Amino acid sequence: MSIKIAIIGAGSATFSLSIIRDLCLTPNLADATISFMDIDPARLDCAHALAARYAQKVGARLKLEKTTERLEALSGADFVLNAALAAGHHRLREGWQIAQKHGYRMGGSLHIMHDEAFWINFYQLRLFESLAQDILRVCPNAWYLQIANSVLSGITLLGRNYPQINLVGLCHGYGGVYHIIRQLGLDPAECEFELPGVNHFLFLTRLYHKGQNAFPLLERWIAEQSQNYWQTCGQSNEMGPAPVDVYKRYGVFPIGDTSTPGGGSWPWWYHTDPETEARWKEAPLSWYLEDYFPYLQRNLAEIRRVSQDPAADPLELVGAEKSNESFIPIIESISCGIPRTFIVNIPNTGEFVPGLPRDFAVEIPARVGAAGIQGIHTHRLPRPILAHILRDRVAPVEMELAAYEQRSRQLLLQLVLMDPWTRSEAQANAFLDEILSLPYHEEMREHYR
Repeated sequence: MSIKIAIIGAGSATFSLSIIRDLCLTPNLADATISFMDIDPARLDCAHALAARYAQKVGARLKLEKTTERLEALSGADFVLNAALAAGHHRLREGWQIAQKHGYRMGGSLHIMHDEAFWINFYQLRLFESLAQDILRVCPNAWYLQIANSVLSGITLLGRNYPQINLVGLCHGYGGVYHIIRQLGLDPAECEFELPGVNHFLFLTRLYHKGQNAFPLLERWIAEQSQNYWQTCGQSNEMGPAPVDVYKRYGVFPIGDTSTPGGGSWPWWYHTDPETEARWKEAPLSWYLEDYFPYLQRNLAEIRRVSQDPAADPLELVGAEKSNESFIPIIESISCGIPRTFIVNIPNTGEFVPGLPRDFAVEIPARVGAAGIQGIHTHRLPRPILAHILRDRVAPVEMELAAYEQRSRQLLLQLVLMDPWTRSEAQANAFLDEILSLPYHEEMREHYR
């Protein structure tokens, strides 16, 4: 298939290996042109070199290009895949240290003690908007696939302000449903499920195996096997004591990132102090500092090593089987007219998730093919869960977007005041002042002046 795919942020430590592998292992895209774009020349060179060596190793015929100029990458593009992080993890970690000093904790702190902190999202939102404007000018018919965080605020913002763009947000967090399916001893190929919600806030509402309701099997696993599982599973596990307790409270199971560190470790009450976290087998800060960030550093180091060492075998790093990521299969489905169903993030224009705003991004199943992406209506979530989505996800994102679009420090302060760990306006003000005073936040200080 002769198409052009522009990859913005091609040096991503999180996604570059999956993108390279899946592109090279998709025969229908064999004749595609892939434009690797990154503002970091070193990362760009490593990703491009690794892709070239891997493509040669597996016999892929892709045409691989590289550039540090975004407009060059977008020129003639049919698909634009955004994996870029505009502000590095060092800014995130320094902000977290300041937040901890002011009394903030991980656990439901979705805009402060999370990797979608407002001082990171600010730069991401600017990137999303500028990229959308470039797409409309350079390749207006292209599909925009956003895998960079924040998917929730990003797709909501772009869906409202740039409705003429073909856009979709993608996240692999929903894949946690397959962990449940495997724990229950079921064959994923014989299962059907529904898990509506918004990004990083998904709930399993229906699960069928061979047409039979599988929730009784989940109840039996909780009653008979969960205690043994918790003896050996790691901290902050997606089927650990806290997610199971959420299920017992509300009757729907939190999926993937919803109650784990990748999604902000909601809800807050399992994280009130170290003793409470230990009782619920939760350790979100350790997950980031001891697992996630070192994993990213190892990824980058390995990409650099293999790309620069002629004797290194790229198969050993990249692997020979497709990943479980959906972005390349979605490109294949649209460009080749192969109908499939994927979990996607799109505006709720068709009330795909009843009870949520129509101009807010929701995460739902959708039919994808030559006609594009059509959302599938889901059943109404339990009202208590809907209330949590509206309070804990919709309301803060609305406040963040209002602050961003109105350039309002006062509304940014209101966002901080909405955090579950804020105890006073003085605390929130002092924290916000210190974040904005960091030397590399000059543009953000000016924006919110």
